[in-house]
Amino acid sequence: MVSYSDIKQGWHYFVLGWHLIKSKGLKRFVIMPIMLNILLLSLVFWLLMQQINHLTDWILTFMPDWLGWLTYIITSLAVLMILFLYYFIFTTLAGFIAAPFNGLLAEKVELLMTGQTGNSDGIFDFIKDLPRMFKREWQKLWYSLPRIIILFLLGFVPVIGQTLIPILFFLFTAWLQAIQYCDYPFDNHKISFPMMQQQLAQRRMLNLTFGSLVASCAFIPLLNFIVMPVAVCGATAMWVEQYRHNN
Repeated sequence: MVSYSDIKQGWHYFVLGWHLIKSKGLKRFVIMPIMLNILLLSLVFWLLMQQINHLTDWILTFMPDWLGWLTYIITSLAVLMILFLYYFIFTTLAGFIAAPFNGLLAEKVELLMTGQTGNSDGIFDFIKDLPRMFKREWQKLWYSLPRIIILFLLGFVPVIGQTLIPILFFLFTAWLQAIQYCDYPFDNHKISFPMMQQQLAQRRMLNLTFGSLVASCAFIPLLNFIVMPVAVCGATAMWVEQYRHNN
């Protein structure tokens, strides 16, 4: 059953993220994720422009002749699949490189909202936690990679691959975005990855709405440069108001 309250709250936390990045004391923690976003997006966009024509032609070789009259529609959907694939590459790279900065930003947002933080006692404790942060990024990668591969391979199934799979690709991308950014405040409190997944799944519509908005902004020029810190701030606000009291 669709929860319209959760959909509304998903919007709320995404909008709140835009307000929080302008908060006094947070701006210096927002700059580094934005700079990393600009660098990584530029690299991924350059790679995409180099390969998109070849990849599109290759995907279309799997289309049967009797669907030739749908060439333009299926070409558009093939391009959409490729965009989702490159977006996954970008978020994976960004997750590993920006993890320490995003974890620190999540900690500062929680401090701003509650006056309390996670289990970090200072810069040395934060540095000590870096291996755990990178381990969490590997956990997210191994969770998402097999599912991305399955969806990508299903994209070569005639008709279904060019119609239904792009929709499933987007929904799964939205779910991954919720996991990606909610993980920072959860991880700051050293809550295990499986436990976090379980708690997010209990409010799936809330997190799908939030993740869909984050994923959509990632495809909009200029907005895609600053959506990462916005998502961290919004997800941390969601943690504070929806999950913190349960942990």
